Amino acid sequence: MRVLLLSLLLMGCSTLNPNAYRDQQPTFDLFEFFDGQVTAYGIVQNRAGQVIQRFEVDIQGTVQDNVLTLDEDFVYTLGEGPANRVWTIERQGEAFSGSATDVPGPAIGQAYGNAFRFRYTMDLPVGDTQYAVNFDDWFYAMDDRRIFNRSEIKKFGLTFAEVTIFMQRD
Repeated sequence: MRVLLLSLLLMGCSTLNPNAYRDQQPTFDLFEFFDGQVTAYGIVQNRAGQVIQRFEVDIQGTVQDNVLTLDEDFVYTLGEGPANRVWTIERQGEAFSGSATDVPGPAIGQAYGNAFRFRYTMDLPVGDTQYAVNFDDWFYAMDDRRIFNRSEIKKFGLTFAEVTIFMQRD
């Protein structure tokens, strides 16, 4: 029992240090990268590491003033999920606030050099039930045309799935 409690405490303490990315290049600009057409490929893995979803996403981004709109169309080759999601993300100084139809509260974002962190709660359908889960998204710039996105999906503070996505500007 003590080992289990210690493991849970250590898992809760293992967070990335955003400041480690502040001086890394290339600098990632969310609005600049997503202004236009982006193609993404991704997987979702469960706690055991098994791939439970494979998907492709066509993303059309438009920037108007301080607002980025992302219209995402999904195609799944394994598993199921939403066919479409539309994000609206507002730049508020150095911070970002976003929303989508399946995100009941604000998504909060912050840029850190070549990385960008986005945190939010999403209503995730599983069978006939919806679960409010927490996403911790990290985007990492490879160059001006390609980024990686790694997300942890958590419930009750425990990671129960991970998402890995490669995105490329067309």
